[in-house]
Amino acid sequence: MSAEISARTVRQVDGLDSVRALQRVLYRSAKQNRTRRFHALFDKVARSDVMWRAWVDVATNRGAPGVDGVTIADIDAGGVESVRTFLDELGARLKAGRYRPKPLRRVNIPKPGKVGETRPLGIPTVADRVVMTAVKIVLEPIFEADFSPVSFGFRPKRSAHQALEAVRRAVNTGRLWVLDADSKACFDNIDHDAVMAQVERRVIDRQVLKLLRSWLRAGVFEGGVISDTETGTPQGSPLSPLLANIALHVLDEAWEREGQRLGVLVRYADDFVVVCPTRERAEQARSLAEATLAPLGLRLHPDKTRIADLRNGAEGFDFLGFHHRMIESWKRRGRYWLNKWPSPRAMASIRGKVRDLTAPRQVGLPLEFVVVEMLNPVLRGWGAYFRQGNSSAKFGAIDCYVHERMARLASRKHALSGPNWTDRFTWDWLGQLGIHRLTGTVRYPNANA
Repeated sequence: MSAEISARTVRQVDGLDSVRALQRVLYRSAKQNRTRRFHALFDKVARSDVMWRAWVDVATNRGAPGVDGVTIADIDAGGVESVRTFLDELGARLKAGRYRPKPLRRVNIPKPGKVGETRPLGIPTVADRVVMTAVKIVLEPIFEADFSPVSFGFRPKRSAHQALEAVRRAVNTGRLWVLDADSKACFDNIDHDAVMAQVERRVIDRQVLKLLRSWLRAGVFEGGVISDTETGTPQGSPLSPLLANIALHVLDEAWEREGQRLGVLVRYADDFVVVCPTRERAEQARSLAEATLAPLGLRLHPDKTRIADLRNGAEGFDFLGFHHRMIESWKRRGRYWLNKWPSPRAMASIRGKVRDLTAPRQVGLPLEFVVVEMLNPVLRGWGAYFRQGNSSAKFGAIDCYVHERMARLASRKHALSGPNWTDRFTWDWLGQLGIHRLTGTVRYPNANA
């Protein structure tokens, strides 16, 4: 989908304020009464303004077509009227009870930083994504009223950097043992009945519950065969992160009841750590997490879940793309602060992208095009995430790698042997090309906080 399509679609949203007003009412109602169960939600899902807002979100996020092959551009090709017709027909099917979700289209995408490894992605059709997003718009404020401050993933006004800051502050208060937890294939293994039981604590609208169950059991189309899905939520669905947070909220609740004496829980969707004062409490935290997750059909990965000893920088741990380790202060000897920088997996991921974008097959393209149109957006996006840390040395290493790869590409282009990056294709040459440099963009946290 082009930027023009997205912009034109967004400009036509005439019910944005009414959707926000609806969400505020739902949030306040849920916040004021923690035991209330909502029974009249389906009519709100099928509202024209909610459906239009859902379309805008789906169109803005782009995404590949599902099993029917219909793309966002196909729907938007006729302009606003064709979109309205599509949404009106979809809404009519919903209200008449004729809506049926199609199976997910299975694709396997490479795992970042892991050569040869892939993870499955289930892609719903565009129509299904619109309805899923409409349900998310209605359900999210209800469950947001319940969600805990320790949960940061896929929530409005919450981010990975906030989760990272919570970890840094917890460690710097003297908690030097970390349960680095890895739940095994959460989105694939989470139990459908367990998810629905958590949803039903707040929602009793039968039509909405029927929609949710139909999506969970829609099946997967792969290799000409439709396979049933008895567990898991598809990782290509706009509703999956919310469903995962609803289910994993039981872990947050368990921590409020029993875990606060053990340590500080920081959760980002299914990825979480517990920052503890002693190894004994970290072991108890692992036992509590295992017991809480088991009814959801989840278990901690036996090989990837570990307890890290952070004292005097003895060990570190990886969380949300960063490697975390205690580093001695250069101002006060004997005083250690938690530092973070891109993990080995994150470094391997960006190197792989740079290597792919500067491969020999790009020799026929102008170097300026390779830099401006292809390489710079990747470097800026990666750097914007990892600059909020102690990433200076890692940024310098990536700058050197980019320099080497661009010099090799230029040498091939001019039929020269070797990279020639110390004499001909120098740093000055790279700067003239307009390459984005990561060095000098780091934002250090306040080490004393």
